[in-house]
Amino acid sequence: MEPFVFFGGKGGVGKTTVSCAYGVKSARSGLDTLVVSTDPAHSVTDVFDQPFSDDPESVEGIDGLDAMEIDPETETQRHLDGIRNDLSEQVSAAMVNEINQQLEMAHQTPGAYESALFDRFVDVMRNADPYDRVVFDTSPTGSTLRLLGLPEFLEGWIDRLMHKREKSIDLFEKAAIGNNEPRRVMDGDPVLARLQDRKEFFEFASGALQSDAAFFLVLNPDQLSVNETRRAIAEMRERDLSVRGLVANKLTPEPDPDEDGRGARYLRDRVATENERLQEVRETLDPPLVAEITTRTAEVKGDLLDDVAAEFDVETDAEAPTFV
Repeated sequence: MEPFVFFGGKGGVGKTTVSCAYGVKSARSGLDTLVVSTDPAHSVTDVFDQPFSDDPESVEGIDGLDAMEIDPETETQRHLDGIRNDLSEQVSAAMVNEINQQLEMAHQTPGAYESALFDRFVDVMRNADPYDRVVFDTSPTGSTLRLLGLPEFLEGWIDRLMHKREKSIDLFEKAAIGNNEPRRVMDGDPVLARLQDRKEFFEFASGALQSDAAFFLVLNPDQLSVNETRRAIAEMRERDLSVRGLVANKLTPEPDPDEDGRGARYLRDRVATENERLQEVRETLDPPLVAEITTRTAEVKGDLLDDVAAEFDVETDAEAPTFV
């Protein structure tokens, strides 16, 4: 199994529970494991019943397991502050106020959240040396797919910006005079250097996601969830990201054979419907079902996490990163 494991899926299907249970399973297997939440709901705190921050902290009672919760608002502000500082060093003082105004407006623009969050979780991957396994509890499918699509989109954008910058510098050098020699500014240009850094960052992210990450999708046994899972598999395939397996969560427990009351009849009908959906998943979707998790009567936390983890037919042994 790759060192980085992502759990995604439709909102409300139980991604956090599944991510935390797999994190527990990995830690119980002797792997130093980190669970990272990129979901604004911060449910990892609820599952482990202790608060977490943007820095890894030990999970109480489970040796070898740490957790952290990335706050999107904080990361967006940090991301924009970093851009502000970089640009302030490269433009005239008269431009600084204009840059600040533009960045304040950018804070609420589409893509700012995804860009900041992407930078942070790639930073976690780059600095994952203390851990054998990093488990990512992601946002609902749509947000996650936009996040995973950023490397391809932004690599092309950076290439175009670099081309324009190089062309601009080339024209400036040809027009410059002095001692019959053009002023050479291409070497050491801070804007080009910054763009090159970003290009290498996105190349790293793309390679790490394709070479060192495994993706699992969590679904519930209903048609809406199955349909969204089907679309997610197709979109990830377009990005050269393969889905390793599917986790069916919140399955209805079947009543005992001798029960025949109204509640038992309802449960049997419900189980029959869910079995049809599961059969559809097995027959029409390529990734295998690696876990079928029955709904518990109590909230899944504490010892129940070990029970859920036991239902995973997923390896825990971690390979060494090949790209990171």
